[in-house]
Amino acid sequence: MVNQEVKIGNLNLKNPVLTASGTFGYGEEFSDFIDLNRLGGFIVKGTTLEPREGNDYPRMVETPSGMINAVGLQNKGVEYFINNIYPRIKNIDTNIIVNVSGANIDDYIKVSELIAELPLINAIEVNISCPNVKQGGMAFGTTTKGAAEVTKAIRNVYNKTLIVKLSPNVTDIVSIAKAVEGEGADSVSLVNTFMGMAIDVERQRPYISTITGGLSGPAIRPIAVRMVWQVAHAVKIPVIGLGGIMSARDALEFLMAGATAVQIGTANFIDPTTTIKVIDGIEEYCQRHSIKDIHELIGII
Repeated sequence: MVNQEVKIGNLNLKNPVLTASGTFGYGEEFSDFIDLNRLGGFIVKGTTLEPREGNDYPRMVETPSGMINAVGLQNKGVEYFINNIYPRIKNIDTNIIVNVSGANIDDYIKVSELIAELPLINAIEVNISCPNVKQGGMAFGTTTKGAAEVTKAIRNVYNKTLIVKLSPNVTDIVSIAKAVEGEGADSVSLVNTFMGMAIDVERQRPYISTITGGLSGPAIRPIAVRMVWQVAHAVKIPVIGLGGIMSARDALEFLMAGATAVQIGTANFIDPTTTIKVIDGIEEYCQRHSIKDIHELIGII
């Protein structure tokens, strides 16, 4: 057996495979397809202080080697999560991470405080990078000042593992990663979706209601790998890599570039068993190359 255990902040992951927020629901939706206990962890959909209806339909379109979405953080709010979702998922034998978002810093603080009170959730992923909402989200993630400000505010009230999800829609992602590290982030995850647009030329209008949305899928993977490589060489905290991972081979690219763990996103829509295939594929690769510990591969490039 290959040792695939990794550590993110105070989280001990049995393997480096996580799921990306917004692509895995609350985990339980996938329980008919996979054994959730085998995952290194899963990240639940974006959670805000108040319920959100999300953006108007249509809000998703397939593109070559990817998709554009503009769901807009649709969710029933943090109180609903605490009262209805948490009791159902809390005993799953893996790390459960809540993705936290808000329209302003006070929202982030309040949601983080409420999640901190849940004894079986030991980490949050702070979304400062969503390109599909008009307030908050990416507004904080595109400047070092904004990213540092929201990270510092949450760190002051949240003492468990704090992961900050970074936007690729910036000129210098390294500076932003270093800024959130400086304000107490335990880890950074990157990348979120790239701003994109698709037009229906027959109808002569954009495919989605918000005109622009977030591009994900294999189309973005080479850029995401490059950004992970840059950030991993610039910060001391663990980096979680994501962006177009469809197979174990894709995940290994991120690990070799310096990611301590990875997140599976768009692939979950295509094949709900992708996460398990990636875990097993990494195991097979390591055995084939006589690698006994996943850390022999992390950052090898």
